[in-house]
Amino acid sequence: MSIEDQANVPLPEHPQVALPAGVSADSPVGRLAATVDRLSREVRTAQAEAEGRALIELAKGILVERLGCGPTQAARQLAELTEQAGTTQLEFAVEVINQAARDRMSEVTNAFLAATRAAEEAAAETAAVRLRAAESGALAADDTQAVAESLLEQALRPLGAVAVAIWAAGADGSLTLTGSAGFSPAEAARWHYVPPDVATVARCALTERDGLWIMSTDDRGLPSVGRHHYPDGGRAAVPAGTGGRVYGVLEIAWPTPMPEQPPQIVRQVEALAELCAHTLETYTPPGNPSHESRAMPDASELMDLADGLYDPALVLVPHLDTSGNLLDFRIQHVNSRFLDPAGRPRAMISGSLLLEAYPMAAGDSELFQRIERVYATGEPFRARRMNLTALVDQVPLAALADISVSRHGDGILFIWRIEDETARLASLLQHAQRLGRIGGFEENLLTGEITWNGQLFDLYGRPETSPPVPLEELPAHAHPDDAVTIGRFLRTLLHRRRPASAAFRLQRPDGVTRHIRVVAEPVLDTDGRLLTTRGAYQDISAQHWTEVALAATRDQLAHTEQHASERDRLALQLQRAIMPPTQAPLQVPDLDVAVRYRPAEAEQLVGGDWYDAVVLPSRLVLLCVGDVAGHGIEAATSMVVLRNALRGLAVTGAGPGQLLSWLNIVAHHLTGAVTATAVCALYDPDSRTLRWARAGHLPPVLVRGSDAAPLPLVRGLLLGAVPEASYEEAEVQLAPEDNLLMYTDGLIERRDRTVEESLTHLLSTAADAPGTLDQRLDRLLTYSRSDTDDDTCIVGIRVG
Repeated sequence: MSIEDQANVPLPEHPQVALPAGVSADSPVGRLAATVDRLSREVRTAQAEAEGRALIELAKGILVERLGCGPTQAARQLAELTEQAGTTQLEFAVEVINQAARDRMSEVTNAFLAATRAAEEAAAETAAVRLRAAESGALAADDTQAVAESLLEQALRPLGAVAVAIWAAGADGSLTLTGSAGFSPAEAARWHYVPPDVATVARCALTERDGLWIMSTDDRGLPSVGRHHYPDGGRAAVPAGTGGRVYGVLEIAWPTPMPEQPPQIVRQVEALAELCAHTLETYTPPGNPSHESRAMPDASELMDLADGLYDPALVLVPHLDTSGNLLDFRIQHVNSRFLDPAGRPRAMISGSLLLEAYPMAAGDSELFQRIERVYATGEPFRARRMNLTALVDQVPLAALADISVSRHGDGILFIWRIEDETARLASLLQHAQRLGRIGGFEENLLTGEITWNGQLFDLYGRPETSPPVPLEELPAHAHPDDAVTIGRFLRTLLHRRRPASAAFRLQRPDGVTRHIRVVAEPVLDTDGRLLTTRGAYQDISAQHWTEVALAATRDQLAHTEQHASERDRLALQLQRAIMPPTQAPLQVPDLDVAVRYRPAEAEQLVGGDWYDAVVLPSRLVLLCVGDVAGHGIEAATSMVVLRNALRGLAVTGAGPGQLLSWLNIVAHHLTGAVTATAVCALYDPDSRTLRWARAGHLPPVLVRGSDAAPLPLVRGLLLGAVPEASYEEAEVQLAPEDNLLMYTDGLIERRDRTVEESLTHLLSTAADAPGTLDQRLDRLLTYSRSDTDDDTCIVGIRVG
């Protein structure tokens, strides 16, 4: 029995030879044609048998090495294992090879087997044999033409393909047809060479790294070899590369429109393209005049080109391992304009590896990967204001630069023009010192490094040996009444990434209070990410003319920031006349309580949001937040009624569900039938248990460790919606270091987002917030994405 019979892998069916009209099969010409056809089929059968025997012999060799036995015993062991597995010897041999190789081809065949074993097990085993047979034929082939024929016969015809083309990519972007099968010799000759910049199926595949899969050539209208033979057929073009470099393209043609291929078929084709790359790697274009005229400049010409530039430039050459895989680039030449950020001489840089000389290049906006892509595809890369980082005495220094990377033959020309941020910062500091009373700063948000000038240390009343103060900690150094102003400043600068300014009162360690104006702007990279903030503080305490002008005409202050700041402070004072103090004076063992209130930014600043945190006579802690519908005096009045009523009702010792039931009667009958939402909770410090209920309000958020999640929802109607209502209670056991947050919807509401999306952002911010409970609440206000300009209340507790 032949190898093909053992494997049960039928050869692709070929139509019998077609005889010209009027020629009989019994005529000499007919008999000659039949003989040629029979001999061709016998050659294909012999070739398949030879490839099958090669795979079986390879599996025997693996067993000899693994079992430590001789060839005869290995053959006997292979036969016994095949019989036990209930499969053919060829199929079992392929399984042995896959298990031993653990290479790309074994991954592809195993994935294909797993995806199709349930319903098409026999076909899947056949595919595994086809792939290994195609690999064997391709590796044994003398040239790319033989590789194309092997791939078509062994692996691609069973997939419905009728032709295959293997293209070699030139350094100048040209394509050369190095091997084909299924296309006529005349068609292959007509497409032997494709000049640079001609948009074909194969050319487009070089720019699309995932390959190009066209259901029908009519869909894209791209020219390619054999298109007039298969005008509406499908095409697949996959880059053929290895070791990080692309050497050409494997193009496959189907006779009719191709359906969308499953992932396992796509992976098979990618593995076959990688086989082609091993042959294309050693391909040398024929030495005809057309190719010679396109030869790229040698290394000396590229170095001369770099020396003629006015910008710093490096000439890089690939550094490969023993298997031909790209590891790094060696700096072959450094031009005279080059200045090393670390102060090293050019002779020390020239000849070293790129990642050894500049290890930060691997993380600078994927700079090293960009250079690899240019080397692999030949496509140049240019970018403006790209972030570059260099290590100077183990300290990372960042700079922005315009980048240009291009490939010339096997060399890479890397040019950059650095925007001198250091000189600009020095100029800023000099200017600030000259004017006096102005301190400049720059804060790197990636590394946490903060740079202050001496004047800024003087404004803060801190010695220059002390660490600078990060912007996020600014509220801790300002007057409490300016918390709202500073919060808006930080949100505009850090979250909205826009220039911002604010006026506030700075409280220094020596007890002196200074009136300060801060102006800052964000610095973004090419991807829009926030890299740095920079700006200046100015001491405006002595500018009495501002106060005089303020008193002289209030109308002129309507469009000034000072007036806005004063209006916000007046609104906050009015709110505090109604609300309890922000820093709740609660003395509870092993419990921290913090509250925050942020008024609305609209002109009607007084809203209906309220909160309360108080220790009851029973030693339980009452915690609540609520939101009365609407704004203005009516909403504020109703809010005061509900908050004071809840305080009085809580003294009875009733649970949170009963308290909300009574508060619903108050809202419906005693406040003009207003509606409101609320969350009410009672915390027992002795048992660390929290009982809570809700009236149409968002549930509290529990932050435990690095996880944040809302408490499970309980039932409860809006307050005031119906005359009588009952409210479901729930109980949660808190643990030490737990944080519980209760808030009103002004913290998360957005006009263009659902509540679920806004809640997800809140949970992420709450989980990432480090530090104390006060810092956690400040961070929630700073990074809030709310855009409804509604007022906001937050109550937080932290279990000791």
